[in-house]
Amino acid sequence: MNIIFFGTPDYVIPVLNKLHREFKSKTGESPVVAVVTQKPKPVGRKKQLEYSAVDQWAYKKGIKILRDLDIGEFPKAELGILASYGEIIPDPVIGHFKFGILNVHPSLLPEWRGSSPVQASIISGVDETGVSIIKLDEKLDHGPIISQFKEGIQSDDTTETLRKRLFERSAEVLVTLIPAYLEGKITPRPQDHTKATYTRELRKADGFVPPKYLNSAFQGKSRKEKWEISFMKNFTNHYSPITIHQYIRAMQPWPGAWTYVHLTKEPKNKRTEELNTKRLKILRAHVEPIQAVGSKLPATKLVSNAQCLVPDLVQLEGKSPVNWKQFQQGYPRLQFV
Repeated sequence: MNIIFFGTPDYVIPVLNKLHREFKSKTGESPVVAVVTQKPKPVGRKKQLEYSAVDQWAYKKGIKILRDLDIGEFPKAELGILASYGEIIPDPVIGHFKFGILNVHPSLLPEWRGSSPVQASIISGVDETGVSIIKLDEKLDHGPIISQFKEGIQSDDTTETLRKRLFERSAEVLVTLIPAYLEGKITPRPQDHTKATYTRELRKADGFVPPKYLNSAFQGKSRKEKWEISFMKNFTNHYSPITIHQYIRAMQPWPGAWTYVHLTKEPKNKRTEELNTKRLKILRAHVEPIQAVGSKLPATKLVSNAQCLVPDLVQLEGKSPVNWKQFQQGYPRLQFV
């Protein structure tokens, strides 16, 4: 069996490794005869080319690397496997494979089609998500379902940790079902397209949380204003300590949840010196109950159902990450603006 793998980021490498180990020939040849991945991009001040994780994996193993969808360059292969490639696959490419292309998508389709399903699952506040392995067709995440499994979302999961678990489990499931799929023992199940929800690719601006809503969350207050999540089609939320915490977790590792702060410091002459407005990333936070403090209530008594958002790790633009206590000590006149 020959496979061409379509993928780009580091979190899909477990799928490649599993395919390589489970289906290699008796002589040690990999079933993956080529990878199709995104072209290297210039990064940093020196604009050095950075190759994708899939590109690097294939290079180390001496496997053919393709950086576009020119089927004239494709080696002979019966099956395609796609996991976070980054582009829509056209019909001629799908038709190149006798058994089509299996797409590993990290959501319970038809829920959260598109580029940011893991982030959407965390933000929506559900207890579980999963992975759908579908037979690719010409539409976005539209094809019939070959297999699905569910995975719980933990209270401290970020996109990075949840996505890692999803693709590690996907690798196990995929190598188990491929033989049965090739033998025609699996009947694809059509999706219920009337229940489809959609996401788009994240942009840096999507990480922005308005400062006034963060202020409210730190104080344990909710806001009634609608929060339209820009990369989730037709999805709204409201601002509260819990929903902002979900958003912070969903934005890790990229682009990071961020806001604007105004910083001041007290110079030696006791006159206040203003600093520029800066971007501040909230890299990690947690939600905790608010304790009632007063003459009539002990400090350990909890206010019923009241919670506040507590930052743990933050990063000012141009600086290294620090814990919240260190940041407050460095900027005691911090204001969210």
